[in-house]
Amino acid sequence: SAVMKYCDDREIRKEICLARSTIATSGEYNNLQNVKDIAEYRLKIANVLGYEKYSDYALENRMAKKTETVEAFLKNLADPTLPAAKKEVKAVIDYAKANGFNETKFELWDFSYWSEKYQTEKYAINDNLLKPYLRLEDVIDAVFLLANKLYGLTFEPIDLPVYHEDVKVYDVKDENGAHKALFYADFFPRDSKRSGAWMTEFSGQYIKDGVEHRPVISIVTNFTKPTAEEPSLITHYEFTTFLHEFGHALHGILAEGTYSSLTGTNVARDFVELPSQIMENWAYEPEYLNLFAKHYKSGEPMPAEYIERIQKSKNYNAAYAQLGQLRYGLIDMAWYTYTQIPEDDAFTIEKNAIEKYQVLPSYPNTGISPSFGHIFSGGYAAGYYSYKWAEVLEADAFALFAEKGIFNTEVSHRFRDEILSRGSIEDADVIYRKFRGHDPQPEALLKKIGIIK
Repeated sequence: SAVMKYCDDREIRKEICLARSTIATSGEYNNLQNVKDIAEYRLKIANVLGYEKYSDYALENRMAKKTETVEAFLKNLADPTLPAAKKEVKAVIDYAKANGFNETKFELWDFSYWSEKYQTEKYAINDNLLKPYLRLEDVIDAVFLLANKLYGLTFEPIDLPVYHEDVKVYDVKDENGAHKALFYADFFPRDSKRSGAWMTEFSGQYIKDGVEHRPVISIVTNFTKPTAEEPSLITHYEFTTFLHEFGHALHGILAEGTYSSLTGTNVARDFVELPSQIMENWAYEPEYLNLFAKHYKSGEPMPAEYIERIQKSKNYNAAYAQLGQLRYGLIDMAWYTYTQIPEDDAFTIEKNAIEKYQVLPSYPNTGISPSFGHIFSGGYAAGYYSYKWAEVLEADAFALFAEKGIFNTEVSHRFRDEILSRGSIEDADVIYRKFRGHDPQPEALLKKIGIIK
């Protein structure tokens, strides 16, 4: 959070950090027993259906298929990531000590604060430096241009009724001028709107009685609204978010099939983030940025030095961040691979799952399980690994673009025809192998974030 990154008062950072790691651990909202009960009920459901573990039941229809596959996947990423993360943490601690940190112990609530200072000094890059080159109108045109270069799509504004005056509607056509979809873009915040960004499908693609119905797709964000004095200028992170959600949109726009339940983004949970996460790669490519990233006042292109800094800073503390995500996945699998829920309390269950992969101090009676909504109420039970699984898929898939060219239409058309248009017509592992010629390679992600050469 911003407090952990920028607050100079160490005691306030400590208070926030400990408060965050004791959410729902006491009082009226104590979930310590609730999470054990949820895991136990899910185990019983799995047993009734003939499965030994809940994870076996949950994974059967996903790309990974088996509990053992997910456990090996997490371990095979976590083991090489651990030493790299330790090096990153040491670098931050060394920087802190050289710049005024004189406490006896470097604590969890010190890391984000000193990491932010180190990053700013090391790469001399920040949002305010880049935003003038990322005017939203230019970025919208650039995102549509990318869809055109890769898939031959065009986005033409169309006058249709909308649910809010800020919403724009586009008629999406293919290279032959045929209608592919309606695309609704809802970019700006308002009181009635939740935070974040997402893609949704008002109507999926399907065929009924011999008539094809093309989809109606939407993306929603919360970018800064323009004023009379200033246009909407977005951060580089918001640009990657736009590309991410637009990747989901392309999955819907390019859908082909008979049943809407099997087209577009209606795919396995550990496969659905491939089309979105792969799009983020273009946000770091000079060949793409040079096409549109110009200063909104002067028209000067984004300096090559800035682009170089963006690329270099991309992997700053990437191993530390990856290890954090992998710990979440390990906690998730710990809860859902029991054949009998242990007597241990939730804190102990969590600690046993991740103790080997801790790189900063942990504290008694703290943990994320009691507030881990993703795996207890959000549909990611035995599924949190999906985020990293999809990162491996997109790193492995984008490696082909990196090899052949980021606008190579032979590769992009294969990606369209063999992944984006296919939905769930076949199992995801079969679909992926047809595109890439092999199973996803975890080494691709380790290379991408600089852990291995």
